[in-house]
Formats: sequence, structure tokens, C-alpha cells
Amino acid sequence: MQIEIGETSILSVYEAETELRHLRQTIAALRQELEQRHADSADDVQRAAATSQGEIIQLRMTAAALREALEAKQTEMDEAVQRALADSHGEIIQLRATAGALRDELESLQVSKQEAVQKALAESAAEIAVLKRTATALLESMETLKGNYEEKIQDMERHARDELKQLTDTVSALGAELDKRHGR
Repeated sequence: MQIEIGETSILSVYEAETELRHLRQTIAALRQELEQRHADSADDVQRAAATSQGEIIQLRMTAAALREALEAKQTEMDEAVQRALADSHGEIIQLRATAGALRDELESLQVSKQEAVQKALAESAAEIAVLKRTATALLESMETLKGNYEEKIQDMERHARDELKQLTDTVSALGAELDKRHGR
């Protein structure tokens, strides 16, 4: 009878260890997925930054080309001003307004790109925070399960000891009663 109780206790401990091992594997898989998502997010941000940088360079080149065109036009306008001051004054004002509008549009594009990168970073950070909370919750659940299994094992061992003591006491009492009946 003692062997059965020991096997049950060993079986329970084995089951608890198996489940604990499974939970550890699950946590490791979740941790690996979190790290992969973090790496993917970092790659996405780097790609977005590289794309933005390329677009900014292209926009700067366009602005430089536009500036060169504007300067060439202004030279033409200066010559036209010398020939006909009244006719050229209106055109100079219009070209300056166009340059300002182009500058404003360039600045607006830069702000839009920066906002897109910030949004991507914020979304990545939010997803990482959710994954961290999930991992923490899983760790806490694992610890709770471990504590519950340890309590169950202790209760079973205590119950087995109590039953064994009660049976031992019963055997002793029956032995004493048999000894009385046989006159020993």
C-alpha cells in the first residue's frame, strides 16, 4: 500500500514537472516571437527612415534644381527689368510666390514623412508593450500553477502520512487485542 502512495506522488510530481517544462517551452517560444517582432519592427523603422532619407535627398535635389531655375529666371528678369521695369515687376513677384509655395510644399512633405515614421515607431512600441504584458501574465500564471501543484502534492503526502499512521495504529490495536485474546 505504501508503494502505491509513493507512485501516485511520483506520478503527480512527474505530471507537474511535465507541465512546468511545457510552460517553460511556451514562454521561450513567446520570448522568441517577441524578439522577432522587435527585430521586424526595427527593420521596418530603418526601411522607413531610409525611404524618407531618399525622398528628402530627391526633394533637396529638386529644390536645388528649382532654385537654379529660379536664379536663371531672376537673371532674365533683371535684364527684362532693365529693358522694361514696369512689365517685369509683376513677374518677379509671381516667381517669388511660386518659390515660397514650393518651399512650403517641401517643408510640408518633410513633416508628413516625419509624422509617418513617428507613427510607425509608436505602433511598434505599443505592440511591444502588449507582448511584454502578455509574457508577464504568462509567467505569473505559470508561477500560480506551480504553487497550486506544490500545495496539492503536499496535501496528498500529508493525507498519505495520516492514513498510514491511522492504519499503523489500527494494526497495533488489533495486534494488542489479538494478544489479549490469546493470553499473551
